[in-house]
Order: sequence, then structure tokens, then C-alpha cells
Amino acid sequence: MPVNSFEHYPMSWAPSRATLGPGPVYLALAARLERDIASGALPPGTRLPPQRELADYLDVNFTTVTRAYDVCREKNLIYGVTGRGTFVAALPGVDECADAADAFDLGVVQAFPEIGARTVVEAARRVLARDAAEGLFSYRDRDGLARHRAAGRHWLSRRGVDADGRNIAIFPGVQGALSTVLLAVFQVGDAVATDAFTYANFIDLARLARIRLVPVGGDADGMLPAALDDAARRRNLKGVFLMPNCANPTAVTMPAARRDGLADVMRRRGLLVLEDDASLVPSPHRTLFARLPERTVYLSGSTRLVAPGLRSACVAFPSAMRERMLQGLHHLAIKASALDTEIMAELVLSGAAEEVLRQKARRAVEANRIFGQAFPALKGGDARTLFRTVPLPGTAGRGPEVERDLLSRGLRVCHSDRFHVGHGADAPFLRVSLSSCGSTVQLKRAFARLAQTVPSPNG
Repeated sequence: MPVNSFEHYPMSWAPSRATLGPGPVYLALAARLERDIASGALPPGTRLPPQRELADYLDVNFTTVTRAYDVCREKNLIYGVTGRGTFVAALPGVDECADAADAFDLGVVQAFPEIGARTVVEAARRVLARDAAEGLFSYRDRDGLARHRAAGRHWLSRRGVDADGRNIAIFPGVQGALSTVLLAVFQVGDAVATDAFTYANFIDLARLARIRLVPVGGDADGMLPAALDDAARRRNLKGVFLMPNCANPTAVTMPAARRDGLADVMRRRGLLVLEDDASLVPSPHRTLFARLPERTVYLSGSTRLVAPGLRSACVAFPSAMRERMLQGLHHLAIKASALDTEIMAELVLSGAAEEVLRQKARRAVEANRIFGQAFPALKGGDARTLFRTVPLPGTAGRGPEVERDLLSRGLRVCHSDRFHVGHGADAPFLRVSLSSCGSTVQLKRAFARLAQTVPSPNG
């Protein structure tokens, strides 16, 4: 029996032992905690009961609660702060601050959606004015019309990807393509390597697909080949997810020599490579797909930068994966929106898409200049990146608190905890979007406020 009576004792989370379900108690308790977090019953920032207190309440061993918390901590659902307790973490990709309409938006990376909007509207009007437009609203041509795949092949070739047209398909956005790979190509429990900080939505997708993410060490040039080789040997890796061109959230771009070293490890270890390329302009460096076409799925995230609301992404994959990729596409989404894809094809084949990205790249240079004025100590890499990072020492594990505090000051940001894979993050930071705040005047005000709020990078 519990040592204490909890009849009139307030607890932030008080699951009933009878509702935990069958199986090991610690797994059932972890599953219940995960469900309550996902449902919103336990919002981000909630302080969970101390482990001994919850163990007493449930009348279970202290180590049972400890193991349950460890399971959820491994999934980045909760985090601990020494001397303060255990808290519910923000789910990757979830904007818990959507109600702060007046805040400067330095969180979402939207690639200046106002630039090229008129061009997209005009392309949509041309598409809908054609007699063939009626055929865009059916289930036929589920892999994408020949015209769509031809436009995709042209777009990919401009980015150094020479793929057979049969091994190209149109997906409803990069998110849809990543979901397809994780669910149709990998198996539950497979291990996939990533950078220690990686794309937050990929973390969430891997969690849903029950894929284990393995953080691999890196340096200023990105993931280290020796570290990847060691992880492949020790952790039985099946694949690796990388963003070689301006990685999200770190903005690291890999030089050619680092790509060569990683490609050698991937080839020797037989790893499947997921290469997400979301750069505004084509990189001068060869893609991983060009180095390992038989092992790489290339996702052209740059298509989403033309117009974020058009859910159409061109994906190239090895011929050996063709059947699984297309079956996964059909099972998960049936097909990409033919209307969105036709509009994108119109933009690509007319050259308008490239022009829109050039305009956005020029705006990005200006935004990076404004950032540099506010944070002169922070030196950047590519001046056309859509986001930058601001060091925030001593805040690892406290991301939700930091975000809420800054939101109260009128700044919506993303803390590095959202992007962290594993435990014990070093060098926490803010990822700061340069492309969603609106005008350059607003961006200057936002960066000035942020510079006044966070500690100086010079210490």
C-alpha cells in the first residue's frame, strides 16, 4: 500500500494503476505518459511528479518509475533540470506559441513567402485556364504526369542529380517523402544516423515510425566520417539522414572533402542515405546522390522554398527501391496534388522558379547583413542562408522555458532542444529565422530586441 494518502494531495499527473494496461509496468507507465503528452493533457513545461512521489502514489518500486521516465526521456518527450525536477518537452515541429499573434516571428523558416507570390498566382491562373485542367482532379497518373516528372528531372539536373525518369516521383512535400521512406523502406527498430542536432520534423517522424535515431559527432564541417564508421559498427546502422547544404538547424554546409569521406563510409557499411537539400541556390559541391546513386534518396527541399504552400517535392531514388517508394506513396497519400504539381511544373519549365529563388537569395543576403549588425561577434558561412544560430550557454534542457520567456518579450524563436537527438547537448543555441518576419524594418527591430534580451556572444 502507498506510504502516504493522496486523497487531497495535488499532483500534476496522477495516472490510475488500473488503467495502465498489461505488460511490464514501466513500459505501460511510459506509454501512458506518452499518450497524455501527445493528447495535450500534459502541455509542454508541465512539471511531472518526483519519481519517489509517483512510485508511492502508484504503489510500485521507485526503479519502475525511473525506467518509465528514462524511456520517455530517450524519446525526447521529457527533460530534467538538476535541482528543479522533470518537465514535459515541446514536441518537435509543434508551435506551442501560436496564440502570440503580435510577436516577431523568428521561429518558422518560410523563405520570404511574399517574394514570388504574384508569380505563383499567375502560373496558377494559366494552369487553370487550360482545357486540360479538368484532368488534374482525379486519381490517375499517381506517380506524377510525364510532364511533371520531366519538370522534376530538369529541376534535379540543375542541382547535380542525374536520375533516370523512372526513378523520379512527385511526393506531397518533403515531409510526405520522408514519411514514405521511414515507413516503406525501413523497419520498426532500425537505427538511422543523424547529426546531433537535426531537422525537428524528422525527429518526430522517426518517433512515429519507431525508428531509432543515433546522433553522430561532428565539427564545423559537419558529421565526422570516423564517428559515422564507429556508430555503424557499434549500433548496426541501416541508414543516415543528412542535409549537406545548410543543415537545419546549424546552417553547416559540408565541404567536398567531408562529403567524400562520408560517402566512403556509407559505401563500405552499406548504408541507405537520405539527402535533404533545401538550399536556395544550387551548391557548387557534388551531391551525395552523385557520389552514391545506388544508395541515396535525394529530396529536393528547395522546391518548397519557391512557394511553401505548394505541397510538391521531386524525389530521386535508386532503381532497387522504386517499387517500395511508389507503393509507399500510394499507400500513404495516393498521390501528390496534381494541381500543386502542375503549377510547380509551370514555374520550373518557364524558368520562373529559378528566378524566384534568385530573388529570395538576394533578400537572404540582406537579412544576413542585418543579423550581422545586431550580432557582430557571430560570423556566418553562406550569406544566403535562411536562418542563423545564437549561442545560449547554460540553457540545455530548458528549451520550452526559454521559448516561453522570449515569447513573453515578443519574440517567437526555436531553442536547440527541439532539434537535439540523444542526451547531454553541448553548446545550446537559438535557431533564428531570417525569412518569416516580414519587412526588413521588422527584422531589424526583432534582432535589436533579441540582442538586448539574450547574453552577448562575447560573454
